[in-house]
Amino acid sequence: MHTVWKGSISFGLVNIPIRMFTATEERDIRFRQLHKECHTPIKYAKMCPHCNTEVDAADIVRGFEYEKGHFVIVEDSDLEAITPETRRAIEILDFVDLKEIDPVYFDKSYFLSPQETGEKAYSLLRAAMEQTGKIAVAQVTMRNRQSLAVIRLYEHCIMLETIYYPDEVRSVGQVPALPEANVELAENELKMASELINNMTTPFDPAKYTDEYRSQLQAMIEKKLEGKEIATSPAAPRANVIDLMQALKESLAATGGEAAAPVKMAPDPTPEKPKTKPKKAGTRRTAPAAPANPPAAATGTTSGTTKTLRRKKKAD
Repeated sequence: MHTVWKGSISFGLVNIPIRMFTATEERDIRFRQLHKECHTPIKYAKMCPHCNTEVDAADIVRGFEYEKGHFVIVEDSDLEAITPETRRAIEILDFVDLKEIDPVYFDKSYFLSPQETGEKAYSLLRAAMEQTGKIAVAQVTMRNRQSLAVIRLYEHCIMLETIYYPDEVRSVGQVPALPEANVELAENELKMASELINNMTTPFDPAKYTDEYRSQLQAMIEKKLEGKEIATSPAAPRANVIDLMQALKESLAATGGEAAAPVKMAPDPTPEKPKTKPKKAGTRRTAPAAPANPPAAATGTTSGTTKTLRRKKKAD
């Protein structure tokens, strides 16, 4: 692994020299953009539209646009002046329970390993965190940016996870068309949904989840390299689910539940049209609903159709 950062963990008066390694990697298959005529990779030049010339990296400066077309120029020395002195230290601020932090806050993961002189202190912090079950909230400065982070255990390694600051997480109130939390639900539907969740609950095994699209994309590229034809697989059939209750019943049956037994249905706000049944003595017959498209007689076109049939019959 490539070391991305060197520093130390500041734990009270204890200083643990560590190295940092990126814990995750993207495995997406990336494409280059090519010129259609000659298949040469496209080059992206940084152009100044005012001078109409290409600009070198040495001639580019940072600017904050405080209003349209007006900028504050920020030099490297300006950033150095406000960078915290502890920029090479991961400063532990508090210890908390992991369950208290919602996953929405988590951003990027890094493995931490001790440097040559930090093995004993590293092992001490790891053992203490394992014994107490706590994780640490810390601050770290990387690439001239101060980040909030948590330090926790992953297997037998100490891991740092950068997390978002509270003002970087958007409010749920901004989500449009979100149902209220106290929506009234049918008791039998809720019971079946809970049973479905229980039937689908299993210990988490990350090895069983794979990126199907990436595998198919890699296979397609390999076939193209070998000059083979690409065959498209047919789309999987989709079940025609009638309503929510029917979907729950079919899902329970597929996961080993007892959905085949009759279930008391909740009233449907949009009931199906009643079917016509044979009339029995002593019973009332419900009139069928009017069809969406009325027959020709209702529009006054029956006589015209009959005359046309008569003329055709005489001609025959």
